[in-house]
Amino acid sequence: MGLRKKGARNPPVLSQEFILQNHADIVSCVGMFFLLGLVFEGTAEASIVFLTLQHSVAAPAAEEQAAGSKSLYYYGVKDLATVFFYMLVAIIIHATIQEYVLDKIHRRMQFTKAKQNKVNESGQFSVFYFFSCIWGTFILISENCLSNPTLIWRAHPHSMMTFQMKFFYISQLAYWFHAFPELYFQKTKKQDIPRQVVYIGLHLFHITGAYLLYLNHLGLLLLVLHYFVELLSHMCGLFYFSDEKYQKGISLWAIVFILGRLVTLIVSVVTVGFHLAGSQNQNPDAVTGNVNVLAAKIAVLSSSCTIQAYITWNLITLWLQRWVEDSNIQVSCMKKKRSRSSKKRTENGVGVETSNRVDCPPKRKEKSS
Repeated sequence: MGLRKKGARNPPVLSQEFILQNHADIVSCVGMFFLLGLVFEGTAEASIVFLTLQHSVAAPAAEEQAAGSKSLYYYGVKDLATVFFYMLVAIIIHATIQEYVLDKIHRRMQFTKAKQNKVNESGQFSVFYFFSCIWGTFILISENCLSNPTLIWRAHPHSMMTFQMKFFYISQLAYWFHAFPELYFQKTKKQDIPRQVVYIGLHLFHITGAYLLYLNHLGLLLLVLHYFVELLSHMCGLFYFSDEKYQKGISLWAIVFILGRLVTLIVSVVTVGFHLAGSQNQNPDAVTGNVNVLAAKIAVLSSSCTIQAYITWNLITLWLQRWVEDSNIQVSCMKKKRSRSSKKRTENGVGVETSNRVDCPPKRKEKSS
């Protein structure tokens, strides 16, 4: 695929540096094995498990028009194989964006090493959040969730997913699972790994929970809201890294951030607390999508509130760090200005003193002959 970075030297084969430089090509070869498996009859059935969505059932005639699809899907063990294949696709796309977009920006802008890491992170997340927001909004519109909000909390027994809904969740899981090996491929610093692992783990936990409990529409709506706020965050970060005069844009994003967290909490409380899975059937059954029990409601609400509190705390911590850094920079600039002004004063003072010293003998007037 030609994703290998050009370097001045060729590292030894199968060495760590070789894997880091050529990981996209290696992953592409692994993915090609699954595609080639479709050619042969003996391996086609196994390859299809990795390439296409599994666990489909024919939709009843009454629900076929409402579903907008001839088949509906539920989750199962075979989904792990599909997630694995699309995780490989996510690694390839990640490497393509890195080499053909972000690396060119680095060479043009000549960022420092610290800024390069931040631009890489914000750039990759911006692309993912942008397409996820567009895709998720399209699904909400096509399944009439915006025109009929009751679909967000409606959960009938034997709940199923449409093709686009299941493929969205499979893609989301694949992307966040691919973020773990990317910590190694991108040479993430050891002090940044815990923060990244927690960030990735929280997304996986909530997406998986919505997927397994058939909270598909609710999870999709919350993801779109969350991704939109995160998109603004990383876009403001990119503008700030390119030119620090965009500091006001970051302040504007903070307002949108708080509003996004409030809307997310309101939607979660209204949906889970009052309408989720109906109010009559109290028999819990996660397989059929009935999670209308007090324990499940408390777990979902606690999880939603916890993630919002965690993200808000990270924002406050980030702003405090930036405030301290800005104050230190201002203090250092003031000290430099004072030192420069004092040097100029001393230099000017020395020039005056050397010409008007008290102990210098006055010039004698020459006698006229």
